[in-house]
Amino acid sequence: MVMKFFSVDGALYKFLTRLWDMIKLNFMWLLFSLPIVTVGAATVAAYTVTLKMVDEQEGYVARQFVRAFKENWRQGIPMGLLALFCSYAVYLDFELQRVTEGNSTMFLIFGIIAAFVFGMSFIYAFPLSARYENTLIGTLKNSVNIATRYFLRTLLLVAVLAVEVIIFIFNYTTLLIGALIGPACIMLTISGFALHFFKEIEKEPGAVQEKETDRDGEK
Repeated sequence: MVMKFFSVDGALYKFLTRLWDMIKLNFMWLLFSLPIVTVGAATVAAYTVTLKMVDEQEGYVARQFVRAFKENWRQGIPMGLLALFCSYAVYLDFELQRVTEGNSTMFLIFGIIAAFVFGMSFIYAFPLSARYENTLIGTLKNSVNIATRYFLRTLLLVAVLAVEVIIFIFNYTTLLIGALIGPACIMLTISGFALHFFKEIEKEPGAVQEKETDRDGEK
């Protein structure tokens, strides 16, 4: 029993392998996001890998990531820039609420509404872009549709993500762990929920299937 636990087919080996893959993926995402403008393409590439991880079809993480980055940069870059702009708009609303006297409630309400709308638009947008061919607008619409259709489970996902963030920033030790695997862990969590929804929708008559390159990609 003990020998099996430590063997290449054992739980420990699988855990350490997955942990190392997460560290590599996190590093690749950070490296390819450094120019800032490429953060969207890097995020789509990372989701390409995490979706395969959830489906237990991942292969060489770095190779798959680079390949996905090259295939998705045209849509990933504008999507990332739009997400950054929307995030800054939400931040600005809350910042104005903090510094404004008198009518600060208006900025608070606008900030909450904007955060909700942008969250619904983007929570599944990047995994959708990683799995399916579509326009930017079409991807955002589908993200809203899925978030609305699976609203309660999406709220559960948000709660899980909030717990993960709290754990990663709890102290200096967990902050270091978060720096090593935090973004990749968050994307893997979203991928777990998203892939389940995607597969349910793909079973419906006339549903669009995943990209051919993803199904036939190298392992």
